[in-house]
Order: sequence, then structure tokens, then C-alpha cells
Amino acid sequence: MSEAVSALGGVSYDGYVRVAEVGPQGMIVLRSKGEGLAAALGRLGLPVPGQRRIESVGDKAVAWMSPDEYLIWLPYAGVGQAIDTLGAALAGQHHLVADVSDARAVFNVSGTGAREVLAKCCPVDFAPGVFEPGEVRRTRAAQVAAAVWMSGDEAFTLVCFRSVARYVFDLLSTLAKPGAEADLFR
Repeated sequence: MSEAVSALGGVSYDGYVRVAEVGPQGMIVLRSKGEGLAAALGRLGLPVPGQRRIESVGDKAVAWMSPDEYLIWLPYAGVGQAIDTLGAALAGQHHLVADVSDARAVFNVSGTGAREVLAKCCPVDFAPGVFEPGEVRRTRAAQVAAAVWMSGDEAFTLVCFRSVARYVFDLLSTLAKPGAEADLFR
């Protein structure tokens, strides 16, 4: 089996905020509205998140993506076992479980201006008190589909398709260049 690699080899940029690609990350899309959803996620040690919420437990998380879609976040090496666990728990129910780990790119955007950088390219209100830890948005980063959530006090995680990873990294890096500060939330 070949070794997993990230889309851009772990690139990073330090401007007035830091933009860094995350290494290989396990991600599973789960589509289900069945009665066994809570029990299936429970077998992974995860709760069912509320609308536009992400719930983290240790090194795993689950994000609400739509009324019947969830993004499960876990260590890359644990994806196969998690898929087997979910499949067994949901057997006989209408569901879809798919490994999307290698189809996605993940970026951390961190620093005191992280909200401003994301607000420049995503149609989301990132103001403090409006967008807080535990919230997730499925949105756009300029011209491409993305999901974003707060992963720390001044840090956000952004997920996009691997095929547009370079575009997203270049976009975020350009918006984070020194001198491009917007002071949108200060």
C-alpha cells in the first residue's frame, strides 16, 4: 500500500496570519437519517451534532453538513475500521459511508486576523459572537466549495476538494499578506 500524502506536501505561509496545509487526515462522509444514526456514531464514540455544529471527542469529530449528511474526522489510519463499524451498525438501513480522505485538502488559518482573512473570501459572518467554536459552515472560498469551522481561539480549519488545493492555498496566502489587514472585527 502506498503512503498517504497531502495535496501540497504540507506547505505553509506566514503573513499577518498563518496558512498551513494539514497532513493526511481521515475523513468519512456518512449519509443517513435512519433511526440507527445515533447508535452508529456512538460506536465511534461520537454524538450526533446539531444543525451547523461540529462535535469533537478526543482525536475524532463529526460535523453536520446537511440534514442527512455528516463529515467524520479521525486519524487517517483509522478510516477502514470506522467504515466497517458504521456499515455494520447501519446494515439494513438506507445509508452511504464513503472514505473521502484522499479527495480533500485541509488548511489551518490561524492568528489574530484569521476571521478577517476568511471573511474576505467566504460569504459567512465570522464576527466574534456570531461565529464561535463548535459551529461549522458549508460555504464557498471565492470560487470553490469549502467547509470551515473554528478549531481554536484564533484558528480555523478549512476543507476543500483536493483538486483545488493550490488555488485555495494561494487565495488564503494572498489574503494573509502583510499590509492586507482589513480590521473588519476590531
